[in-house]
Amino acid sequence: MDYNNGLWVFGYGSLIWNPGFDYAEMQLARLGGFHRAFCMWSIHYRGTEEIPGLVLGLDDASESHCEGVAYYVSPENAALVHKYLRKRELVSYAYLEQVHALDLSDGRNVEALCYIVDPSHSQYATGLDLPAQAAVIAAAAGSAGPNRDYLLNTSEHLTQLGIIDEDMAQLCELVRADAGQD
Repeated sequence: MDYNNGLWVFGYGSLIWNPGFDYAEMQLARLGGFHRAFCMWSIHYRGTEEIPGLVLGLDDASESHCEGVAYYVSPENAALVHKYLRKRELVSYAYLEQVHALDLSDGRNVEALCYIVDPSHSQYATGLDLPAQAAVIAAAAGSAGPNRDYLLNTSEHLTQLGIIDEDMAQLCELVRADAGQD
């Protein structure tokens, strides 16, 4: 990958509230052809092999889009950030590292690094309705903490950014009700 012009990275889940790297610019962004979904079993960060959790992935949705954030990383930091992201996001290779066009909130269109769920991977979780997802999220925890914290942090930060995700809001209600916090 050529880092001479820096690197754009798309965040749609935990990268929004915990990027873990220095960036020079952040913009709200939209990625076409994918949607944010709890479609990946987590056996590392938010679950275990015995009790897997669910984490977000960019899942194929040709008629949809995903709103998130785009981070611009300067050329001098781009290689280091890319290495960090590969270690973080490709821990079990359930994501595919791809470059896609993003529409930024300021009107620019950029090519950005995106981590797309691999539907052929054994950790791909499909066919779970929201109550089933909520039951998994409420029960699981992994090396990065409870799965519910991942959900609630992501939802809170999406709301702060003005991004409305109705499925995320409903999942939060279901998980809070499961924990008796409603």
